[in-house]
Amino acid sequence: MSSTNGAVGQKSQRGKEEKGDGENRILAILFVSLVIDLLAFTVILPLLPSLLDFYGSQKEDQLYQSLMNSVRGFRELVGAPDTPRWNSVLFGGLIGSLFSMLQFLASPVVGAASDAYGRRPILIVSMIGVAISYAVWAVSHNFGLFVIARIIGGLSKGNISLSTAVVADILPQERRGKGMAMIGVAFSIGFVFGPLIGAGFSVWARQQDGAFYTPPALFALVLAVTDVIFVFLFFKETLPSDKRAKSVASGWQNTSHLINPVSLFKFSSVTKLSKTDSQTVQKLGVVYFIYLFLYSGLEFTLTFLTHNRLQYDSMQQGKMFFFIGTVMALVQGEWSRRKGMLTQGMSLLMPAFVIMAFAHSAPMMYLALMLFAFASATVVPCLTTLISEYGGSDQKGVVLGVFRSLGALARALGPVVSSVVYWSCGDKVCYLTGGVLLVIPYLLLRKLKTHQAKSD
Repeated sequence: MSSTNGAVGQKSQRGKEEKGDGENRILAILFVSLVIDLLAFTVILPLLPSLLDFYGSQKEDQLYQSLMNSVRGFRELVGAPDTPRWNSVLFGGLIGSLFSMLQFLASPVVGAASDAYGRRPILIVSMIGVAISYAVWAVSHNFGLFVIARIIGGLSKGNISLSTAVVADILPQERRGKGMAMIGVAFSIGFVFGPLIGAGFSVWARQQDGAFYTPPALFALVLAVTDVIFVFLFFKETLPSDKRAKSVASGWQNTSHLINPVSLFKFSSVTKLSKTDSQTVQKLGVVYFIYLFLYSGLEFTLTFLTHNRLQYDSMQQGKMFFFIGTVMALVQGEWSRRKGMLTQGMSLLMPAFVIMAFAHSAPMMYLALMLFAFASATVVPCLTTLISEYGGSDQKGVVLGVFRSLGALARALGPVVSSVVYWSCGDKVCYLTGGVLLVIPYLLLRKLKTHQAKSD
């Protein structure tokens, strides 16, 4: 009898080890895929000023001139100085807001589709779309084609929300934070080294005439195609057929729920939650939106602040963002076992913005940037871990898709509002206001945690 029990125990232990190995393998594949994707995605960032100069030199490009007139009107409205540097930053912000708005529209649709058809096919389709966007960029001899490339990329960029859904599929609740941290580390690596590669292309571009954008676009395309092949060969489906939504329609019920902001805040497309869970999810969505709205706006104006206050040039700002990315990568390696760092991260962002409001020296600024990086590394991954606990396996994708869509909406609106405040009221008012307003999501989060503790 004892030998039989021992055999059963050994078999159970082997099963657990095999399951753990399978989970680690999927996480490793996901991590490599995200790093490749984010390296390709961030290459363009340092090239934006040169790209805008290139398209601006084409006087017959009506689309570019029309958008530039809009930027000029916005600059005059808020009182920003008329310099090529700030015109490029504001124009780049407009392109970034367009990309985020497309993410706002696409993320919940992608998530719902993955609930019905599985993560793997939707992931591959979205990655092919991203590769097509780089191919269009490589031949974008006019601004219209460049905008089309960004539109295709924005609508196709569903791999991040799908990655969080995969983590929710394969890891139990108590270990899910580790998977979300892994996604955060991939972001940090991508946003540290991708812009450095782009900066190299940017330096090279200054010495070139004509289509200087083709080599970096082809570089991004090669990475994207490599990523598609890698995922196709090695990534296995994580959502079994018997756990999927019966159809895409059942995954979201009404298409308007996915594009109506009010319905998104209510998570109306998620139908299988209890009243208490539904209220918790909605509160988490509000916290996420307000936090990212304030965070992304002040992050966008950080370039203005460091140039005006500390006379930082592009290279010094590159070093600054490298410092932020390095701190984020170090922090994300430790936070996954401690969900309490969510409130700590948000509370540290408040003094970070207050210090930035009064920082007139590099040491003070870097102190604020260290606190800023800590918050960047913890708050969003922790919130994503919390939201991933809600919804059945057949609606996990749409829950995380709607959640990411709210973040994309915040990133589309935050830089615009923050720029208005920065140039109209001054840098101190902008950063102090942002720091004070962060009390709102912090208190909402504290109240939510108190409610959860009572319900437990």
